[in-house]
Amino acid sequence: MSFNFQSSGIDFVKHRKKFFILSGAFSLIGVILLMTLGLNLGIDFSSGSRVDILATETISADEIIEDFEQLGYSVTLNDVTLAGDNNEMANVRFVGVLDQAEIATIQSYYMEKFGSEPNISTVDPMVGQELARNALIAVLIASVGIVIYVTIRFEFLYGLAAVIALLHDAFFIIAIFSLLQIEVNVPFIAAVLTIVGYSINDTIVTFDRIRENMKLTKRIRGFEDLANIVNMSLVQTLSRSINTVLTVVFAAAAIFIFGGEAIRSFSLALLIGLVAGTYSSLFLASQLWLIWKAKQLEKKRFDSQPNSEGNPTV
Repeated sequence: MSFNFQSSGIDFVKHRKKFFILSGAFSLIGVILLMTLGLNLGIDFSSGSRVDILATETISADEIIEDFEQLGYSVTLNDVTLAGDNNEMANVRFVGVLDQAEIATIQSYYMEKFGSEPNISTVDPMVGQELARNALIAVLIASVGIVIYVTIRFEFLYGLAAVIALLHDAFFIIAIFSLLQIEVNVPFIAAVLTIVGYSINDTIVTFDRIRENMKLTKRIRGFEDLANIVNMSLVQTLSRSINTVLTVVFAAAAIFIFGGEAIRSFSLALLIGLVAGTYSSLFLASQLWLIWKAKQLEKKRFDSQPNSEGNPTV
């Protein structure tokens, strides 16, 4: 299935304010969600423990919950993940760092019950804070690198618009995860960084078409001329963007459905980010560049006008 908009008379620039209002409203809602609900941080970013249990028979979540109640721990259904062809594996996550005695007790219990010791890992608060800090630094470094690269290849206004678009995409994913209270873990961070790369690639393709169309335009006087170029470029790249993102969405959807619980947050973040990335590269980054570029041309034209003494204004 493919889409072709080459002959479309859609005026995307005309609706730029609607795109800005939509993005602004969602950003405001996202801030409110983060301030009220916050993020459901997994043990990768907070203190906690994970117990990987391997049984010789099919086990259920209720059975695991009963086992941990006998051991003196409070575990809910959301903390238990089953895996394996016959649900013979279970992963249990809960808040709190186990000491050596507690680890030995749990291992001894399941060694006696299933004949194999569970693998137990813990994350203390210092490690979780370091992981969260490193994730933020990674996004910031990627943003700075993108600004430098796009500025060298195009110009600074392109780079600034591209970074705002990719930060919009990352925030979109975070806000949705805050709303749904889905666990945020290391695979989630990997998905966000993947979307950052995908989004900037899509944005650069659109910017490249804008630049080529600007070269083909003999004279660019101001906003109207730029708006025509941007709109034509968006129409030309829209088919390519939608057809490309659909192929990746199908793959991400397959991972989400069949990939298992361990990578479900990763695949869901990919699905959300792919949609947000396509939207921002087409309807946000290009529109921001249009407004800034028009103001830049207007300023140059004003500065080049002669003053009352017949000299250009400075």
